[in-house]
Amino acid sequence: MFRSMVTAIALMATGGSALAQTDAAGAGLTVIHAGHLLAVPGNAPTSNQSILIRDGRIEAIEAGFVTPEGATIVDLSDRFVLPGLIDSHVHLQGELSPQGRLLEVTENSADLALNGVHNARTTLMAGFTTVQDVGGELEASTGLRDAIRDGDVIGPRMRVSGPAVTPTGGHGDVNGFSTAVMDALTSRSACDGPADCRRAVRELVRAGVDVIKITGTGGVLSNTAAGVEQQFFDDELESIVGAAHMMGRQVTAHSHGVTGINSFLEAGGDSIEHGTYLDRDSIRLFRSRNAYLIPTLLAGATVAEIAETADWMTPAIREKSLSVGPVMLEMARSAHEGGVMIAFGTDSGVSRHGINAREFPLLVEAGLTPMEAITTATVNASRHLQMDDEIGTIEVGKYADIIAVDSDPLENIDALMDVGFVMQGGTVYKSE
Repeated sequence: MFRSMVTAIALMATGGSALAQTDAAGAGLTVIHAGHLLAVPGNAPTSNQSILIRDGRIEAIEAGFVTPEGATIVDLSDRFVLPGLIDSHVHLQGELSPQGRLLEVTENSADLALNGVHNARTTLMAGFTTVQDVGGELEASTGLRDAIRDGDVIGPRMRVSGPAVTPTGGHGDVNGFSTAVMDALTSRSACDGPADCRRAVRELVRAGVDVIKITGTGGVLSNTAAGVEQQFFDDELESIVGAAHMMGRQVTAHSHGVTGINSFLEAGGDSIEHGTYLDRDSIRLFRSRNAYLIPTLLAGATVAEIAETADWMTPAIREKSLSVGPVMLEMARSAHEGGVMIAFGTDSGVSRHGINAREFPLLVEAGLTPMEAITTATVNASRHLQMDDEIGTIEVGKYADIIAVDSDPLENIDALMDVGFVMQGGTVYKSE
């Protein structure tokens, strides 16, 4: 019932165009004429290439502009073509605003899912064809993911974590309200002690999440003056990681403080979101465990800027925003220089949806080359999400997730902030 309502409203808003385009894309052969093609970020781009697409996947890539009889030709001969972008850290169900605390206690699952319908479309039109939504209401998250997968809603391909596993009173729990409100809203993913934390992980797996997210440290936007260091005990971290891995799920940790970063990596965790105060030991642990860092520089820049003038931030949130945000660029620089694997992620929902590409110039400012920055959002992110056999490059057999921009982003990374063409799974959703 809930899923049907979301689908019906979404299709009324779009005129059912996604379904119509999917049918058209599957009816025959589509050929993209790419003037400049960055098929595998990290390798040099090529010129004047034809990408042959059938049934949503890449069938062949041929030199020159070929025009098979009966094929639909997409002329991008004057554009720079590259794989669809991947954002490893989004929150599609909402957006940071002065009304945020009120919305926590007034919006229900349906509201959050419908917010997600709108924000998912915005994200796709910005060139992000796959996202990982880490930390949302459970039914809204899985419902939106499945509706997009089935072609009922327009949006990026999604992996979801549902609500974060958090210690009671931690960053992922409800904070800053009356005791009665907090008792009513406390998440079932809040846990205390190894056994209870295994229970929280297993319940999320049962509900169908793709990945487990934990709040390994305090956070900037939780309304509590609990700092940004470790909040789970080591035995709790070990139980979470062990239970998740046993059931085939990776674990990613929201972590700012170095104690939370290092304890989670020591426990066998797979990736760190933010990583603000990492140190040399952190870099050693990242490398020895092949763990990914998702720096979310845009989130740091956003909260630091807002905190300068926003009178609606509580004192605890404002203090953390002003101290954490400004140091994230140097964190990313240190991680990159130390050889840490970086996957692109923005924490969109803190920043506005649709401006995800503003992360790219921040990565470049932190010392990455434009090619390295693009690689974080394609090759690296696809590996981080365990989807590199399906997405992340333009290669035979993979989904035809393809975008195009007017100028070469290897020369000017800002070109990615104005994506004029978006294809996902062989369906053209945007063509300017």
